[in-house]
Amino acid sequence: MLFNSESFLWFLLAFLLLYYAVRMSLSGRNLLILGASYLFYGWWDWRFLFLLMASSLVDFYVGLSIRKVADVSRQKRLVLLSLVANLGALGIFKYYDFFVGSFQNLLESMGWSAPFPMLHVILPVGISFYTFQSLSYTLDVYRGKVEPTSNLVAFLAYVSFFPQLVAGPIERASNLLPQFLAERKVTKLGMETGLWLIIWGMFKKVVLADNFGLLSDMVYGDQQVEGAIVVLATIAFGFQIYCDFSGYSDIARGIASMLGFSLMLNFNLPYFATSPSDFWRRWHISLSTWFRDYLYIPLGGNQAGSTAMMRNLMITMLVAGLWHGAGWHFVLWGLWHGAMLCLFTRVRLPGRLQPVGGWFLTMLIVFYGWLLFRAESLEHIVWLTSNLWLLRFPVWMGSYVLSLLTFMLPLLAMQVWQYRKGTMYPMLPLRPLFKASLMVACIFLTAVFWNAEGTPFIYFQF
Repeated sequence: MLFNSESFLWFLLAFLLLYYAVRMSLSGRNLLILGASYLFYGWWDWRFLFLLMASSLVDFYVGLSIRKVADVSRQKRLVLLSLVANLGALGIFKYYDFFVGSFQNLLESMGWSAPFPMLHVILPVGISFYTFQSLSYTLDVYRGKVEPTSNLVAFLAYVSFFPQLVAGPIERASNLLPQFLAERKVTKLGMETGLWLIIWGMFKKVVLADNFGLLSDMVYGDQQVEGAIVVLATIAFGFQIYCDFSGYSDIARGIASMLGFSLMLNFNLPYFATSPSDFWRRWHISLSTWFRDYLYIPLGGNQAGSTAMMRNLMITMLVAGLWHGAGWHFVLWGLWHGAMLCLFTRVRLPGRLQPVGGWFLTMLIVFYGWLLFRAESLEHIVWLTSNLWLLRFPVWMGSYVLSLLTFMLPLLAMQVWQYRKGTMYPMLPLRPLFKASLMVACIFLTAVFWNAEGTPFIYFQF
């Protein structure tokens, strides 16, 4: 069920009516959320509900068991059980065919034949998100950062919370789980903020992201297009993936706010970043902090010298690339960002050049990374890269630029406003008439570009 589909709007309306109109206890509301979340997830394929339940139950059991045993070695074995269950599911459904196929290709290139069996399984929607969310709970219980809960319904609802289930933010138990265990109060500010986030998130997805996607696909899907238009198409994709993914996060946070929950900010003006590390502090914050806390720091972080730090950065970003998808272009994308993070630990621009020069270099790095991300193969990457430098301008390039600017301007205007005001919600203090006019304009344009079936969000494939 897609946020930007007619079926979801009816689902959300029915859920909100039940949530607000029917008097229920805290456990009753949690049970309602759990049922709605399982219905929401099962809408794609009910069989994968069992995988979601299994991951949740394993980590619920592990969390309780860790606190019941005093022996550290037994606690480690329990954590290993959680790691095997969650990462094993990811490995089977997401990576088995990729690694087996790559190994077969390697052997065949050497003149050997090894017909390993392929699974050809469907990738469950959101598996990379909810397994990381559930796994972080057991890791934090083991580290003593959170207390295990014995409330099964609350824990299952925490893992499967439908607004952020399939594309994040990846919530830590320390933030979201206590909100299921305590009475929640829906405030006027929470309702107003939530409504705006839903409207703006839908606008970013339906009006901006989907049209940026059309512009990007026009070039990336044509193997004959070359020259400057590749640069423009890469810019279009960079804005597409940002509006698509941040739009989902906005909608998720908006729905949660209207229910009395607070989800973490997942995007903080990433295209205003002035260094690669600054970009990763602003882009997909829930994932970047997850890898920082559960991979980079355990590897040693920056505590063992610059060489070890750069090794840890490269490993972390390699895994981050693989997290995004089973493809060598994702691996290359992760290594590219890892290399640039390492480079910027050594390179410092002069103080006067840092704000503008740092931003310009960072955007070159980020948007070339989007070329690696969007390309369909290593051969495609080589072809696209070799054509970036060709000063060839197709006759239809002028209309392409005009279309690109048309959809960039509303986003840039909003982001400059947010940046200058120092808040992601600069519209909230406006007079009611101005605020309502802005919301109505966004709703109207969303309705104009609306597709009843909905275009899938990019990160659903991860």
